[in-house]
Amino acid sequence: MAPSVDRQGYWGRPTSTLDWCEENYVVSFYIAEFWNTVSNLIMILPPLYGAVQTFRDGLELRYICSFLGLAAVGVGSWCFHMTLLYEMQLLDELPMIYSTCVFVYCLYECFKQENCISLFPIALLLIFSVSVTVAFRHRLSSPVLQVMYGALVGCLVMRSIFIVTWVYPWLRPLCYTSLGIFLLGFLLWNIDNIFCDSLRASRKTLPPGVGVVTQFHAWWHIFTGLGSYLHILLSLQIRSTYLKYRPKVKVCLPLCPYHWRNQS
Repeated sequence: MAPSVDRQGYWGRPTSTLDWCEENYVVSFYIAEFWNTVSNLIMILPPLYGAVQTFRDGLELRYICSFLGLAAVGVGSWCFHMTLLYEMQLLDELPMIYSTCVFVYCLYECFKQENCISLFPIALLLIFSVSVTVAFRHRLSSPVLQVMYGALVGCLVMRSIFIVTWVYPWLRPLCYTSLGIFLLGFLLWNIDNIFCDSLRASRKTLPPGVGVVTQFHAWWHIFTGLGSYLHILLSLQIRSTYLKYRPKVKVCLPLCPYHWRNQS
C-alpha cells in the first residue's frame, strides 16, 4: 500500500496498518481519504432501501440481516477511510467477514423450509468469525483477512454458479451480472495497489475533475457494493422461487433495483 503522506488533518497521524493510494487530507481537513470515504454511500443507501423492502414483503429475517450487514460494511469503511485509525480499520474489515458469513448461510440454506434455522452452519460460521476476530485483536497482518474473505467469496461463487447452472438457469443473467461487477471492482482494487506511484504522479498533471476518475479504490467500493447488493437479490430470488412465490427484480433507480414477491 501507499506510504502515508506528511499532510496532517483532523484525525491526526494514521494508526491503521493500511494506507491506501488516495493522498491524505487533500480535499478536506476532516476526511483523510475523501473519495474513498464518500464512495461508501453505494454500500449504505441501497442496502438500507433493500432492508426496508424486504421487511415490507414479509421475507425472512436472514435477508434483512444481509442488507443491514452490507450497510454496516459501508459505515465501517466510511469511518476507516475518514480517519485512518486502527480502531476504525477493525470496524471496516471485520464486518466484511461477518456480513459475508450471513450471505453464505442464506445461499447454502436456501432449499429449506420457511423460517427453518440450521444450527450447525450457524455454529461453524460463528467459529470462523470469532477466529478471524481474535487474529485481528492481536494485530495480525491484513492478508489474514484477505485470505479468509476470499475463501468466503469463493464459497458464494461456487454455490451461485451451481444453482444457476443446474437448478434455476433463468437466473444466470442476474448471477453473472453480480459476479462480473464484483470482479471488475476487484480488478480496479489491484490496479490501485500495484500502480499507485504512477496513479499519484498522473493526478499531479491531470485536471482535478479528471484525476478523481483514477481513484480506483473508490471504484472498488462502488462496484463491489453494487455487486454484493445484486448478490443478495439473487439469493432472495432463489429462496422465493423455492418457496413457490412469484418473485421479480424491479428497478426503481439504476443503482437500486429491489426484490418484490407475490405469494401464490
